[in-house]
Amino acid sequence: MLLLAAVAFLIAALLTFGEAQNSSNPTTDYTGYVNAFIGTQGSVPGTSYNGGNVFPGAALPFGAVKVGIDTTVFNLSIDANAGYTPDGNVTAISFLHESGTGGAPKYGVVPQMPLTTIENVNLLDNLTYMQPRTTNDTASPGYYRTSLQNGVTAEMSASNHAGILQYTYPSKGDKYVLVDVSHYLPTQGEPAASQFYSNGMIETSENGQMYSGYGIWRGGWNEGPDYQVYFCGQFDVAPQSTQLFSGPYTDPYWPNSTMTQATFRNVTSIVGGTTGYGYADRIGALFRFPSNSTTIRSKVGVSWISADKACQFVASEIPTYDLKTTSNAAEKIWNNDVLRKITTTDLSNRTRLEMFYSALYKAHLLPSDRTGENPIWQTSEPYYDDYYTAWDTFRCLNSLYLLLEPSRAEGMVRSLIDIWRHERFMPDGRSGNYNGRVQGGSNADNILADAYVKGLRGGINWKDGYAAMKTDAEVTPYNNFDPEDQTGSTKEGRGALPDWLAYGYITPNFTRSVSRTVEYALNDFSLSQVAKGIAPNEVQTYLNRSAGWQHIWQHNLTSLNYTGFLSPRYANGSGFVPNFNPTTCGSCEWSAVAYEALPWEYIWTVPFDMQTLITFMGGPANTESRLDTMFIPGLKTTAVGSAGTNGIGTTLFNPGNEPSFATPFLYNYLQGRQYKSVLRSRQTVDTYYSSSPSGLPGNSDAGAIDSWLIWNMLGLYPVVTQPVYLLLSPWFDDIAINVGGSGNATLRIMAKGLSDTSYFVQSVRVNGQQWNQSWVSHDDIKDGGSIEFMLGSEMISWDTGALPPSPGHVTL
Repeated sequence: MLLLAAVAFLIAALLTFGEAQNSSNPTTDYTGYVNAFIGTQGSVPGTSYNGGNVFPGAALPFGAVKVGIDTTVFNLSIDANAGYTPDGNVTAISFLHESGTGGAPKYGVVPQMPLTTIENVNLLDNLTYMQPRTTNDTASPGYYRTSLQNGVTAEMSASNHAGILQYTYPSKGDKYVLVDVSHYLPTQGEPAASQFYSNGMIETSENGQMYSGYGIWRGGWNEGPDYQVYFCGQFDVAPQSTQLFSGPYTDPYWPNSTMTQATFRNVTSIVGGTTGYGYADRIGALFRFPSNSTTIRSKVGVSWISADKACQFVASEIPTYDLKTTSNAAEKIWNNDVLRKITTTDLSNRTRLEMFYSALYKAHLLPSDRTGENPIWQTSEPYYDDYYTAWDTFRCLNSLYLLLEPSRAEGMVRSLIDIWRHERFMPDGRSGNYNGRVQGGSNADNILADAYVKGLRGGINWKDGYAAMKTDAEVTPYNNFDPEDQTGSTKEGRGALPDWLAYGYITPNFTRSVSRTVEYALNDFSLSQVAKGIAPNEVQTYLNRSAGWQHIWQHNLTSLNYTGFLSPRYANGSGFVPNFNPTTCGSCEWSAVAYEALPWEYIWTVPFDMQTLITFMGGPANTESRLDTMFIPGLKTTAVGSAGTNGIGTTLFNPGNEPSFATPFLYNYLQGRQYKSVLRSRQTVDTYYSSSPSGLPGNSDAGAIDSWLIWNMLGLYPVVTQPVYLLLSPWFDDIAINVGGSGNATLRIMAKGLSDTSYFVQSVRVNGQQWNQSWVSHDDIKDGGSIEFMLGSEMISWDTGALPPSPGHVTL
């Protein structure tokens, strides 16, 4: 009967979606185009190895709660960063997750696990009760379903601060729900950043139908201290029995070496250990339900403030035990707040629609909006956590929010500034209410500058914003002695600032000297742009400092028959590191000269002064030739970053990581060569992106890589820290973008003559005017308007007008 009902529901849903997709209107259900599993697998089919680490579970846009399964990983090269892996066994359903992240996992806490027996089960060893899945999981925005080998089907949905679970048990067998407070996501490959359970508490009502408490964990990729999360759980059926348990501190993922067992306690409340103790007993609860209860529903609220507030979230956000009510509400929010921001009447290619709307969905999972849930300081400002990280998102994801959702972008900017007010530095990465880690520059500076130059004001205190940026530019953060890099801080700010202030570049005395030099240069350019309105007398200071990358340009260094490259340089004019090879960077990790990208890639990351870069390369023709070389297969001979998993393909251009994001489009800075940007865009998307589970070329990185795809398919690309968008070529023949956040302004992007073989620009009209520039300004489109592309199969040089600006041009 349940199966027939499920089939009937699926058929009805498909029919409804089929009717909806025939038109693009305010009621169109775009969630049907979202495939939440794109990016959950990697280069080895059926596994998450080198995959996107995408969270496919139930969540709202920027939701504080993300409800999904946690799974085992037995390959030491893989971590279950978002909990999910396609081939792992389920160990829990938990309520806090990241999405698309690399490095060691964070969260996977506040769990439940449905069981049908506790025979031969050690509650302190989840390998004794883990469950294989019997069918492929199902997901849509705000909904997730998995079927376990023990016969239980688990469905889940989410609100902003709470989730609802529905367990359908087999008619025979026992019905248990396990709550292991100590559960979390472990790491395989980065022990120094491992998570640990520290302490906890759980209590139940007399009849066991409600429970609440907290867990305390520490660690994770940002190497954070203890973070405390409160929970409040309720069941729609009173359990037949409730047992609390405790056991000695162990690793809950590999506890076999300790051979410990849980001890049941005849109590209604249990604490792991004394307050502040970091190696407390593991604790939890086991709920057993009546044998005639084939369906058990549970609602769980999560708060960073108190268990009472977690209970309030349950009552206010999920008042009913009807899971469909919550999932329908989530679907409506995803449609109204995100997916209908960009619509199209071009429904001719289902694969492209799935790629586009899935990317738009994944670009709205992080950071987590925890406004009103800051446990550290009282504030009236918005509060976001899980910036993971600005190094990944500043290049084009934050620019997407500025165009589509300026009020959301404003909230993020205000939260970054407010973190500075109370913690002295804005974060580059942050989770568990703790700053860390910094992979390159102080890239919150770039996010603020991008917002400022595009006119975002609202409730932002820009005087404080500029002061926060100046802190990054002038104050050296304390050294946290990260095991990956002990030369300077990786927690916040600019760890190599002493060199930058002394020499204008980073010497090999600090790690990542090449990549951090170009990143600090962009950071200081960002300051110069905000200073124009806040501190005009300081503009030139930071503009001059932004030219620091020129100090490490070795004009006589050759590679692949080209001359002139970024190269590590010693202090006090004592010369460059001899015999430097810009096609390699060793591990390309924390201790290398360049982080997660080759020095060949980093030469293209000074968009504020392309004029000088082109001059250094020998003029437009040599620059074009060198750009072409970036896309020749076989030239990359070394892996980059995270045990070699942060790269894909064999070209010097790496489509799977952020430093190469803008490279394909830099032909727009060469007169008459915009068609090559279009060519590289098409080649990259066609080769490395798809609607399959392996459809991303690397980690989603909180939606950064997804936003890159979105911009490509729109036919635009933002030049961060400048009010400039490079023109590409759209992938749909009619696009309507709700810009400005008011709901009243629409940017129409039209592509006449578009086909699979006809996508090169022949001519462009912007707001009705003939256009010969390969770029538009933010003012051209921020209040709506139109961009009309005439496309064809011929590569022509239509872009004869002014080149994109180089506002950071400085001659040293």
